Amino acid sequence: MKQVINDLKRKDGEKRLAVLRLEVDYELATLYDAMIENDEVKKAECKKKLQKLSKEITKLEA
Repeated sequence: MKQVINDLKRKDGEKRLAVLRLEVDYELATLYDAMIENDEVKKAECKKKLQKLSKEITKLEA
């Protein structure tokens, strides 16, 4: 039973990692746009979101 639960957690984690990578790509594109526009507020928001996503990815990969 434990093995089944662990397999389900692993599959959910793999799916979440794929979603997180897409979110990182989007935030990087948004950050690039903010840099081009020289929008300091938008840049700060993107950096904060990227840090949050990075932490979540690190947790899932551990």
